Amino acid sequence: MAFQAHAIIDSPAPLVAALKDAGWKVIAPVERDGALVLAAIQSAEELPRGRVDRASPGEVRIEDGRPGRWFDHTLPASGWKRWLHPPRHLLWRANRGRDGFELKTPPPETEDLAFLGIRPCDLAAIARLDAVLGPDGSADTEYMRRRRHMLSVVVQCARAADTCFCTGPGTGPRAEHGFDLALTELEIGLLVEVGSERGAGILERLPSREARETDIEEAHAISRKTAGMQRRRLPPSAAAAIAQAPDHPEWDQLAARCLACGNCTLVCPTCFCTDVEDTTDLSGDHAERWQVWDSCFATGFSFVHEGPVRTSVRSRYRQWLTHKLATWYDQYGTSGCIGCGRCIAWCPVGIDLTAAAEAIARPASPSPAPTGG
Repeated sequence: MAFQAHAIIDSPAPLVAALKDAGWKVIAPVERDGALVLAAIQSAEELPRGRVDRASPGEVRIEDGRPGRWFDHTLPASGWKRWLHPPRHLLWRANRGRDGFELKTPPPETEDLAFLGIRPCDLAAIARLDAVLGPDGSADTEYMRRRRHMLSVVVQCARAADTCFCTGPGTGPRAEHGFDLALTELEIGLLVEVGSERGAGILERLPSREARETDIEEAHAISRKTAGMQRRRLPPSAAAAIAQAPDHPEWDQLAARCLACGNCTLVCPTCFCTDVEDTTDLSGDHAERWQVWDSCFATGFSFVHEGPVRTSVRSRYRQWLTHKLATWYDQYGTSGCIGCGRCIAWCPVGIDLTAAAEAIARPASPSPAPTGG
C-alpha cells in the first residue's frame, strides 16, 4: 500500500475524532491535581494545551507555557506501561458450588487503545517491555494481546526537561521507527509522519495538506535543538563499572538518602516485576488470584525460606541500579534505562541516577602514600 509519508494538519482535534470514529479508545496526557497523567479523552480540548511541566530532582510542577501550543509539555508522571501491563490484573476467581470449586478466568481484554502523545523514550520503553513480556521473553499472553490492540501516535520532543537524558541511550528526542504516526509541532501546524499502513489509513481520514521540504527540515532542526538542551548523561562505562563494583562506597551514600519507597520503580516505564496475591472472603466460598506490580525496594521482594535476601536499603538500591544499567544487557542485549528521568523527578529526596552512575564509574582516588617516621 502506497501512502503519503509526510503531511500537515492544523491541530490534533480531527485526529482524535478520526481515531474515535475508527473505534479506538484514545489515551493521552491530561492535567489533573497539579500533574500530567494519562487518561482516556473524548476530544483534543482535554489535552494540556499551553501548559508545560518543569522537572528537577525531587520536584515536578505544571505552569503556563506558550499559548496555543498543544505539546510543549514533556512526560506524564507514569508511563504507558500501566495500559499494557496493569498494576492489578485478575488471573482467576473461584466459587464453591455443590460439586466443589468452579474456577473462572476473566474474558480477554480486546479494547483498541490509541496512545496519543507518546514520547520517543516511552516508545523505546515499550520495545524494552516487548523483549521481556513478548513472544521472545516470558510470553505474557495478556500483555501480547493488549500490545496487538495498540496504536501509537508519537509526539517528537520540542523541549527537554532538566531531568531528561535520552540522547545517551539513543531513545530520543526523535523516534525514527516503531510508530504508526508521529507528530512534530511546527509554527504552521503539526507535521505528520506515517510509520505504518494502519497509520496511513488514519491520515487518509484527516483534512491535511502535503508537507514541504522546509517543514521536514524544520522538524529535524527542532529535534537537534532539543537534544542540545540535555545536560545529564550516563557515563559510557556505567554498565561495566556498576557490574564490577558491588562494594563501592557510593552505595552507602545512596542508601543513606534512599527511603526505599519504590517511587522510582512505580514511575519507571520498563520495570516489570510482579507478585501474586490470593484473597478469600470470610465464608471461604470465594477466592481470587491477582497479579500485582512489585518493587525490588520492598523487603519482601527477595523473601525466601525464613527471610529476605536483601535486608538493607543498600543492597536493594544496588540491585535495582545494577539490573537497570548493567545486567539488563546480559538478559536482553540493551540497557533497561531509556533516559526519561522520571526516577529523578519523582524521587522524594531527589536522588539522581546519572550522578550515582557517574560516581561509581569514576576512577577511585589513589590512597595517600604512607608517611615515614
